[in-house]
Amino acid sequence: MFAFVSKPDFLKIRPTAFTVLGLLSGSIVPATAQTGQNAPAPAAAATRGRAAAPPLTGRVVDAASGEALPGSTVLFDDLKQGAATGPDGSFSFASLPRGRFTLQVRSLGYNTVTQTVDTGSGQPLEIKLTAAATEIGQVVVTGVSQATQLRRSPVPTAVVDRTRLNQTAGANLIDAIAHTPGVAQITTGAAISKPVVRGLGYNRVVTLNNGARQEGQQWGDEHGVEIDEFSVDRAEIIKGPGSLLYGSDAMAGVINFVAPDPVAEGRITGTATASYQTNNRQQGYSLLNAGNLNGVNWLVRGTRKVAGDYQNRYDGRVYNSGFNEWDANGYVGVNKSWGYSHLTFSSFNQRLGLTEGARDEAGRFTKDVPAGQDRAGADSTAAVPVTDADLRGYGLAVPQQQINHLRIGTDNNFILGENGARLTLQVSYQQNLRREYGNVFDPAETSLYFQLRTVDYSLRYFLPEKNGWNLTLGTSGLHQQNRNLGVEFLIPAYRTNEAGVFGVAKKTIGNLDLSGGLRYDVRQISADRLLLDGNERPSADPTAETKFPGFESTFRNYSGSVGAAYNVNERLTVKANLARGFRAPNIAELGSNGRHEGTIRYEIGNDNLAAETSLQVDAGVSYVTDHVRFSVDAFENSISNYIFTRRLLTASGADSLRDDTGAYQYAQGQARLYGGEVSLDFHPHPLDWLHFENSFSMVRARQLNVAADQQYLPFIPADRLQSELRANFRRQGKRLANPYARLQMEHTFAQNRYFSAFDTETATPGYTLFNAGLGTDVANAQGHTLFSLFITANNLFDVGYQSHLSRLKYADFNAANGRYGVFNQGRNVSVRLVVPLAFK
Repeated sequence: MFAFVSKPDFLKIRPTAFTVLGLLSGSIVPATAQTGQNAPAPAAAATRGRAAAPPLTGRVVDAASGEALPGSTVLFDDLKQGAATGPDGSFSFASLPRGRFTLQVRSLGYNTVTQTVDTGSGQPLEIKLTAAATEIGQVVVTGVSQATQLRRSPVPTAVVDRTRLNQTAGANLIDAIAHTPGVAQITTGAAISKPVVRGLGYNRVVTLNNGARQEGQQWGDEHGVEIDEFSVDRAEIIKGPGSLLYGSDAMAGVINFVAPDPVAEGRITGTATASYQTNNRQQGYSLLNAGNLNGVNWLVRGTRKVAGDYQNRYDGRVYNSGFNEWDANGYVGVNKSWGYSHLTFSSFNQRLGLTEGARDEAGRFTKDVPAGQDRAGADSTAAVPVTDADLRGYGLAVPQQQINHLRIGTDNNFILGENGARLTLQVSYQQNLRREYGNVFDPAETSLYFQLRTVDYSLRYFLPEKNGWNLTLGTSGLHQQNRNLGVEFLIPAYRTNEAGVFGVAKKTIGNLDLSGGLRYDVRQISADRLLLDGNERPSADPTAETKFPGFESTFRNYSGSVGAAYNVNERLTVKANLARGFRAPNIAELGSNGRHEGTIRYEIGNDNLAAETSLQVDAGVSYVTDHVRFSVDAFENSISNYIFTRRLLTASGADSLRDDTGAYQYAQGQARLYGGEVSLDFHPHPLDWLHFENSFSMVRARQLNVAADQQYLPFIPADRLQSELRANFRRQGKRLANPYARLQMEHTFAQNRYFSAFDTETATPGYTLFNAGLGTDVANAQGHTLFSLFITANNLFDVGYQSHLSRLKYADFNAANGRYGVFNQGRNVSVRLVVPLAFK
């Protein structure tokens, strides 16, 4: 027997032994979803397992007119059960567990309503939604002990929903959310993006795959996120320390990519999606099937993406910047009155070119080709200009990278009583295979080959609510092993063991919400010694060259937070939060010794590094009316033992070179970051369909007690101002529903605050981009959606620019135009078609 999965689509596979053993022993017995000849008598059902709550029914209507709102989403996030309202606005749940749970009701063009529902009362619900131009009722599940209304959470959090993801059409998943105020990205071409939250990235930001940690060599510049972009329904972003619930590495923030809502009982649905982007001829196709019959749920998705070389006005087509991708993910499981159990899987498979940016005197990109043997008899290469044929099509050249990420896991939620107590357990196995190919004489040779295997777990016990208190106790951790299977060695083989315990409390006193908690973690990293012979191969000879000396490091630390959100009235909310986070150094910072394609530098680790700790203060205020939304969020973050790379110099002041590449070593200092985001949105009456949304975000980041050229931290995003004019309409005639048009201006200011010491960074000029888009749902005569169409144009005027956080900014000099490095993507028009399918 398999267990249920109702938050579809995500990359976790989970064995369901817990469910199977419970069923065999009689301790967990699913209640019958429908009455009939085979249904046990109520008394028998009670003796075998938890009795289900009586059916919960209700109706969703427009608060002003009283008209039914068909197609509204009714969702119990913590139970992973959902329903869609019918033509008369009605909905029903047949097998909910008894207890008090948070219900979320949302409909396009209306404010989301959230309320706590006693599922055992048997009382029908009438939910009245108010039409509004501003969204004030969003619910989040990341960084909180249970599903919580966004405005009632003191933790600074942003949400990017599926509608926004479709309308922005990024080159990859991180690119699609990088327009969020306070969020940026470190890029290496179109395929590789790493999230940066308020100036901090890499291992300081934890990526979650539907609530579970994603582990895949996050330390690397050229290592992206291994999640199928089509499988994501929304992204929840914590802008601040999330170490309380997620442990080390969540010191700067957490990004949770959440799967679509569960399919309603009795339905079998599907979606076919196709997209095309003109700049790099990127094609994307994804097909999904999902269903829910008598509490048995499933979802299966397959995705294919392929892209050629991207282009811009200064570089033309950028050689070897294409990629291709095959993904599969899904789940199967059950949802019953005792809770749910999920078995999920995902397989992410990507190949991508690594752009080096070398050129000839005419400014044309070059590639290395075999050139026979030199006078000493060694193989030699020659740099020749790439041909027009090299820049066409979807082929990849050396150097290139291959990533295969497999995830298998189990996700369980057991209801322990009618008082709301429950126990959740997540366990998953992940294997990340990352190969880099860099030998032009043997393109199949794996220069670097990392095999990372991870078993991670999270166990949480939610105590019954008492006097307004919600208390959660838990533990989480992981065991990780990384092996080197290639012919080159950048980091040592290592093992990591981590465990942490935590407690989180929340108290509601009228309009005041208080929350806080403590956590204690221990992480141990053991790196293997490696000796190399004269042929650069592993050797047992103690006189051989030491590549990695081997070490064992243990880091112990605590984290905590306390915060409050006070709703002065329905319009005004004030928030404050104080959080302490920590991060243990990663394996690259501790033990790296080598150069690999994509980083354009040689990195040397430091096994004497101490753990980073941070103390961050957040404060915010928001004011929302039917026609205006204004919010200010500010933060200050003090980091002890901040880890960064600095260029190494020789005694004469020249660059220290390793393998003909500039050498960098990891060092530490004291850092202070501060800044925030301001948003001001107008929805003028009576033009409620018109939205004028504006945001400004900034980060200031300094290192304390150092020379002037070292005072600014590296890789800090520049200030950014965004303004968007958008028109949203509910229906135009009988066939067009929810049409929209948008025009966005995005101005990134010059970044003159940079880490100039040792020529590590250079200043970056400002630039202004314009983006536009339009789209609509097309319905049949009965009002059912036939398809949705989204057309987006990014960088509408084909501006040539370099992001301050682009790794390709530091590629070779272009003698043809006098510019350094490779520029970002030029004008890109995207077309996306989404076709819903209904089988039952």
